Amino acid sequence: MHRSAPRLSRILVCAAVPVMLAAAGCSSDSDGDKAASSASASASPSASASPTVEPAKFAGLPDPCSALAKKTTASLVPSAKDKTGTAGESTDLDTRAACSWNGLKDNGVDGSQYRWLDVGFSRYESDQALGSGADRATEAFTKQVAKEEAAEGAQKVATAPVTGVGEQATAVTYDLKKTDEDFKYATVVARTGNVLVTLTYNGAGYAGGKTPKAEDILKGAQKAAKEAVAAVDAANGSSGGSSSPSATSSGAAKNDDAKKADAKKGDAVKSSASAKATAKS
Repeated sequence: MHRSAPRLSRILVCAAVPVMLAAAGCSSDSDGDKAASSASASASPSASASPTVEPAKFAGLPDPCSALAKKTTASLVPSAKDKTGTAGESTDLDTRAACSWNGLKDNGVDGSQYRWLDVGFSRYESDQALGSGADRATEAFTKQVAKEEAAEGAQKVATAPVTGVGEQATAVTYDLKKTDEDFKYATVVARTGNVLVTLTYNGAGYAGGKTPKAEDILKGAQKAAKEAVAAVDAANGSSGGSSSPSATSSGAAKNDDAKKADAKKGDAVKSSASAKATAKS
């Protein structure tokens, strides 16, 4: 009887050991959860901070009617009604600008040739909520290409990438029947930085005139589109920033004026010193 008591005590102690270990384990997990929660809380402000969008590359647009060389427009639209072009309506020429040329060249018994050329510019600002100007222009580029491909009444639609024109460019060509004549269309959609350029060139033969070749219309559109993209760079300075050639010239002029002023001051000081030396002698 007396031996049963110590044995019972040992059993109770052994039974209590898993409970203590379990309690220790819970305490350890709890401390780990608290540490993880604390680390998460300390990291959350930086994680939730919104990243800064990339600044827009271009701050303005070129004059649309001067974006193409005169010899280019004269070649593509030989008998343009207005050789200087007709500007499109816009409430903000730094955001949207366009110009077009059209004309009918009479070739006598060989009929007439009609040509139409249009260039449009769209500039996108960087916006914290909407994204960078380049991203927004890229999105607009995709939509514009799709719009050209879905032109009403278009036949034999073909799409192909264009190299050497901006950062990305696509040409969409198709045939279109209107005014009882067969028209050949070519539109080049290009993106440079945060600016979208859309250039369309088309033509048809009237009164027995031959329908222009599709490859000639496409070639003309590509040439003009390349000039239009280059005009965006030129309008914003060679670096593509918000500075302009006129601003650079102004700064250079100010520096020259300052140098001239310093030179005059130096001459005045030398003259005064020379006068004093003469008086003393």
